[in-house]
Amino acid sequence: MMRDRKGSRVQVPDAKQVEEFLKSYGVELQRKEGYYDPAYVFAMAKSDYFGSSITDDAHLALYVKDYIDDRDGNETRAFDEFYINCIAKGIDFPWEDLI
Repeated sequence: MMRDRKGSRVQVPDAKQVEEFLKSYGVELQRKEGYYDPAYVFAMAKSDYFGSSITDDAHLALYVKDYIDDRDGNETRAFDEFYINCIAKGIDFPWEDLI
């Protein structure tokens, strides 16, 4: 249910599409604990920062890598952020989709 800075709904790509996007810019993730984490981070960065602090697709790919591969970051950081946003917005969390 992400929205961009103009309020338009953002289509979140599937994990395979994001993996291919990253590869097209020579980006390989080292920490891949969550299969959907890069897709969430990609969509979040594209909706919130693209056209501002992230100026093009190459920098978007690097942002995803920096976020996911952050050595002192929690391995569940992306999932935690997603979950907290669901709670804050009163969105039922789809546990049955994840189990």
